[in-house]
Amino acid sequence: MTDSAAPEQEPAFFEVGAGDGRRRIAVRARAGGTPGLFWLAGFNSDMKGTKALALDAWAAEHDRACVRFDYSGHGESGGNFADGTIGRWLEESVAVFGQFCAGPQIVIGSSMGGWLALLLARELARRRGIGASLAGLVLIAPAPDFTEALMWSGFSPEVRDEIMTKGVWQRPSHYGDPYPITRALIEEGRNHLLLGSAIEVGCPVRILQGAQDPDVPWRHAFALAHRLPSEDVVLTMIQDGDHRLSRPQDIARIIAAVAEI
Repeated sequence: MTDSAAPEQEPAFFEVGAGDGRRRIAVRARAGGTPGLFWLAGFNSDMKGTKALALDAWAAEHDRACVRFDYSGHGESGGNFADGTIGRWLEESVAVFGQFCAGPQIVIGSSMGGWLALLLARELARRRGIGASLAGLVLIAPAPDFTEALMWSGFSPEVRDEIMTKGVWQRPSHYGDPYPITRALIEEGRNHLLLGSAIEVGCPVRILQGAQDPDVPWRHAFALAHRLPSEDVVLTMIQDGDHRLSRPQDIARIIAAVAEI
């Protein structure tokens, strides 16, 4: 999912965490006007995927700020993927947002990034002293609560037992090598579940969902929309869309949603 047509700027590196939990996060921040764009990638994805590069190119063309980064254990950032949890990656998302963004921002989250975008909105509402604010959320095949609703609840007893006894299970992937699902990822994820109650984000929300998505069923997007405020929330169902939503026509829809906000 990497587009190498345009040369990439070198990343800046930003330290997040303390002590043994300190990790080096790679960030690419493009200066420009507001509202800026803030990209949150999916699970086991990075900031050099097709959608992220397309959004960065659109931001450059329209003189908008754009911030992308890699979670720890992903892409160019330090750390071990198997050490990652939702809370750990949320901490990084909040830190990068606070350090590299200024003024109103459109947060675009893909898959797990959609969950993190919603959690970021909640954290921003709780905290003071962060100069950047939310102008809107664009959620692409959003996967809130995926560790519980889309992983643990669907795992066989054998897989659950392996995770609980060995601490990790290597999950096969449609997109490459198997990747680890850890007991820590599952258990820590329960601290961040959202779908059991109303989700107040305080800004417009646009959701794009593929009806043919094998990883995040379209019903999951409907469950999320049901938990969001009724005003200014639009769910677009792409009948022939898959999970990645990286085709040219999908990219055009994503950019249209960003431009609308």
